[in-house]
Amino acid sequence: MSDQTTTSPVLFETIQTASGHRFGRATLNVPASLNALSLEMVDLLNPQLAAWAADPQIAAVILDAAGDKAFCAGGDVVGLVKAIRALPPGQVPPEAPAFFEREYQLDYLIHTYPKPFVCWGHGIVMGGGIGLMAGASHRVATPKTRMAMPEINIGLYPDVGGSWLLSRLPGKSGEFLALTAASINAADALFAGLADFLVPHEQHGALLQSVANASWQGEKESDGAQLSHLLEQLGQGTPVPHSPLRTHLDRINAVIGHDRLQDMAPRLSALAQDEDPWLAQAGSTFLKGSPTSAALGLELQRRAKHMSLAEVFQMELKASVGCCAHPDFPEGVRALLIDKDKSPRWTPATLAEVTPEWIEAHLK
Repeated sequence: MSDQTTTSPVLFETIQTASGHRFGRATLNVPASLNALSLEMVDLLNPQLAAWAADPQIAAVILDAAGDKAFCAGGDVVGLVKAIRALPPGQVPPEAPAFFEREYQLDYLIHTYPKPFVCWGHGIVMGGGIGLMAGASHRVATPKTRMAMPEINIGLYPDVGGSWLLSRLPGKSGEFLALTAASINAADALFAGLADFLVPHEQHGALLQSVANASWQGEKESDGAQLSHLLEQLGQGTPVPHSPLRTHLDRINAVIGHDRLQDMAPRLSALAQDEDPWLAQAGSTFLKGSPTSAALGLELQRRAKHMSLAEVFQMELKASVGCCAHPDFPEGVRALLIDKDKSPRWTPATLAEVTPEWIEAHLK
């Protein structure tokens, strides 16, 4: 089965099935860091997933994670920012384009995978974790799933194809999630189309066992349908939590509206005083977030509406490297994850000072 030491940051095995086909299984294996995605992990996943895609004996792939807290809490940005901060301002270390390019290639491979692809998104699924999950054909949330695009807190923007993904969510929820880093649960994810199935985490072992016991065709459509039925059975009767996103969608649509960012900013800020705790948290996160991130994230969603997924990843690669050359990303990671003083000094400090030229400079 598995031929790696358990210390490898990604574990690979194949599951033998009743029909002689195999399922590839990849497990993110850094539970201490909530399985934050490093370049080493990306470089392990890319060739193995490509090899399984080309192997006629492999009927489908399962991507899951070790530990019971998180599938993947995002990209491992701390090392990247330490490399940025070691250089004079405005210079970008070679690790930056390497990390983003190879991460986005991995995300794109999952989006375009030629076989059924199950992603078991239990616990925390944020940023880069959503990048891994979004393209899977069978995206599983559990009652403990918590998803967010929290990049406004660190001076980045919802990347990993987020510009494409969020611009296609119901109503104005994509803009809202980008601007507020609001945390959504399994019911929200099902409503928004960010997950396909709700299955208790306790059924994970039963999934692997059922896959092994079943006969597969080695044909994407019939095997995909069989997997769907299997996941639906495993999830039967699971209580669906209350969905704040669905409940507040009309309100969210009104707050975002059809205006410029400077017009919606006072409405978003006013949510910080809302009696609903979920909306209040969203409003206060927007108030504390990077003004540049807010403007950049919205502009990229606007552009992504009429682009192919491949074009969006190319645009995001420019934007992410651009963020490495500008002050807010290293400053945000410093404040939140390195020094942990939670007092970032954003440049510029207010939305009024964020010019179209400044945003354009991030996309050069």
